[in-house]
Parts: sequence; structure tokens; C-alpha cells
Amino acid sequence: MRVQAIMTAAILALTAAACSPAEEKAHAPAEAPLIGRAAVYAAGETDAEAFARALYAAPLSATPDDPAAATVSPGRDPLYSRTMNALIGVDFREAQSRDEVPYLNYDPVCACQDADGFALTALKMTPDSDKAATAEVTFTNHGQTHQQTLKLAKEGPMWRIADIIDAKGKSLHDTLMAIAEKSGA
Repeated sequence: MRVQAIMTAAILALTAAACSPAEEKAHAPAEAPLIGRAAVYAAGETDAEAFARALYAAPLSATPDDPAAATVSPGRDPLYSRTMNALIGVDFREAQSRDEVPYLNYDPVCACQDADGFALTALKMTPDSDKAATAEVTFTNHGQTHQQTLKLAKEGPMWRIADIIDAKGKSLHDTLMAIAEKSGA
């Protein structure tokens, strides 16, 4: 009987010890969900569809107090591929040298300067290869429906925007490339 009492006490002690961490985790404050660029960066390390959905969850232009946005400068944005960043940088520097506004003076993801009633309404993903995908996107902003095609590229561990093509077939990459070629860059 004494052995049984000792065994019961030992089992109860082990059970309590095993349950304690779970209970502590249950009572620990929940981590705040990622928002803004931090959420997009995290999704970009998941897969192309998660990255595209995160881009259109809320326009980044709608979160001006985003701490991750404060460190982004033209041509050095982790959301864009190396090539797009180079083209964006040329556009910015060329405009600055002429004391003009750069071509890319808006948020190309929402095709807007500000968002109102923004919502992703459809997303069709097509994998092009292990490191490339196409996202056909439909969204509303200011009560109007817009369509875009994103060309995505995986660089390192993260998916990035390689091009944004509007509903009329105008490529942001090609437009910025023409600016770079004209400048001699």
C-alpha cells in the first residue's frame, strides 16, 4: 500500500509538471499579430500565394505609421525583386536630378495614392516555375474594381514583385526600363 501511495504521488507530480508549461502558455499574453510590411515579409517567406494575399490584405500606403516602412527608400524595398529595385532607384534618382516627381509616385500594388474601401475580391495563382509565379488579382478601391497581374520571383527565401501589369497590359517593369534606358543608366 505504501508503494502504491508513493507511485500515485509520483504520477501526480509528473502530470502536474507536464501540464504546467501548457497552462503557462495558455495564460501568457498572446503575441500581437503581424501587420503592414512585417506581415507581408513573413508571408513572402511562406509561398507565392500567401505573399500575394498579404500584399492585398491592406494597401501598404494605408499604414503610414508602419515602423518597417520607415526604413524603406526608393530602390531598396524588400517587396521588389533586385531588377525592379534597380529600376525604381533609377527612376527616383533621375527625377530628383531634374527636380521632378518620379514616375513611380504612387503605390503600384493598389494603383493608388490612398485607399478607401480597399478589398481583394479575387486571386488566381499560376506557378511558372519553382522560383516564379503569376498572380491575377482583382480588387476594389474607392468603389471601383481594378485588375492587375503580378509577376512574382523568389529571391533567396522570399517572394518578391518582379512586375505589375495593369488591366490594359501596361508593365511597370517595362515603363521603368524605358526611363532607365532614356537616362543612359
